[in-house]
Amino acid sequence: MTLPTHAPIHAPIRRTKIVATLGPASDREGVLEEMLSSGVDVVRLNFSHGSADDHRQRLARVREIAARLGRSVAALGDLQGPKIRIARFKEGAVTLEEGQSFILDMGLDGDQGDATRVGCDYKTLADDVAPGDRLLLDDGRLVLDVNRVVDHLIHTSVVVGGKLSNNKGINKQGGGLSAPALTDKDRADLKTAVDIGVDYLAISFPRSAADMLEARELLGEAGAEIGLVAKLERAEAVASDETLDGIIRASEAVMVARGDLGVEIGDAKLIGTQKRIIKHARTLNRAVITATQMMESMIESPLPTRAEVFDVANAVLDGTDAVMLSAETAAGDFPVETIEAMNRVCMGAERERRAQESGHRIHEGFSRIDETIALSAMYAANHLEGVAAIACMTASGYTPLIASRISSGLPIVGLAHNPIAQRRMALYRGVVSLPFDTSEMSASELNDRALALLVGQGIAEPGDHVILTRGDHMNAHGGTNTLKILDVGAEHQADA
Repeated sequence: MTLPTHAPIHAPIRRTKIVATLGPASDREGVLEEMLSSGVDVVRLNFSHGSADDHRQRLARVREIAARLGRSVAALGDLQGPKIRIARFKEGAVTLEEGQSFILDMGLDGDQGDATRVGCDYKTLADDVAPGDRLLLDDGRLVLDVNRVVDHLIHTSVVVGGKLSNNKGINKQGGGLSAPALTDKDRADLKTAVDIGVDYLAISFPRSAADMLEARELLGEAGAEIGLVAKLERAEAVASDETLDGIIRASEAVMVARGDLGVEIGDAKLIGTQKRIIKHARTLNRAVITATQMMESMIESPLPTRAEVFDVANAVLDGTDAVMLSAETAAGDFPVETIEAMNRVCMGAERERRAQESGHRIHEGFSRIDETIALSAMYAANHLEGVAAIACMTASGYTPLIASRISSGLPIVGLAHNPIAQRRMALYRGVVSLPFDTSEMSASELNDRALALLVGQGIAEPGDHVILTRGDHMNAHGGTNTLKILDVGAEHQADA
């Protein structure tokens, strides 16, 4: 396989990665290429919308443009999951008044809703609720309290009213809905995701590690290289550290999906929960994405609000690997401007000293040699003057992932022959992935070739130190056992 020739990278390098959702806005002529050129690291294919052919064509365009730009861009497929929704109204919408009675009728025809009752697509909702429960509709904009449940009828009182239109979502405050994480649609979309070659697959509404293990089993051998992302949006998933850590360990990455999660646990708990998820994910050596409404005003505005700027910067300072854009880039008026704004905010936050310091696992013992080497490299890089970068020769991308759990202002360069590993690393904070084929190199020339590549990319220059990690047996997973501190000389500049 011919590897792409990467365009030179110009410092400073943004460490926090940007995930952008594709959709009608990115389909406009020339927009996708501008988005990738502006710094998108991961594209999200939202299986809640569009057909299999839509996703296939979009990903094919991403691969073609990324190859032409000399960039490794990962693809994240996002399964819809059991989105629990009301049915539809005769007139398309109704207005509910505070204090009025309203019935969720599991037996009502799907199009016959009115101001007194509406059907529900999730027919077992009546089995999951009891008097005293609180239901939140349309992302919490309307609130209903359950008074009684009689057969298929849920009698409620309106606590917070407003306009309610067709197919709006339902959440139960505190969680507890029994819908499985993987629906029949998800199983079909999972096969599509494997077929078109996504790098990551997001599972919506997992309640425990068992849901992630089921998804892993469904991926099978054909999807063995796909990283699973757990979308944390149910109250049960974050109710205890034991459950949260189980889900994290069963995944390659997690997403702080703040929309449904905020509705279920309440806004007051959301910021603390976000920080807890990010900390636990980093401690357990997993990547973490922060998502939902990060720059939502830019759907219709060319500039973010100050609150959005602070929100993105706060996630960066918490140590998130990536920040995600949804409707802003899928359906908004300013997709490219949104990416540029997010890039500026991330870069600004990363200049803060707090974003470049770390005490990660400093008081813990290690059991794996590759982890020991990766973390030792980062501590050395953060304390030795004159280091320009940490370069990791890797078969799978695991060593750069471990290294990236340590906060630093220095780039971590993942040198990999495998394009799947290169794209996988596109999600890791602070990691730049570059193609590096060692199959035709002798052991004696590996180091000089690596240094020449870094000089050619503008990452290092003569007089710098580069910390290099590698294994005795290249292209072997988990084989990293060597750390070297190399000096960049004039001869590397000539080779570059």
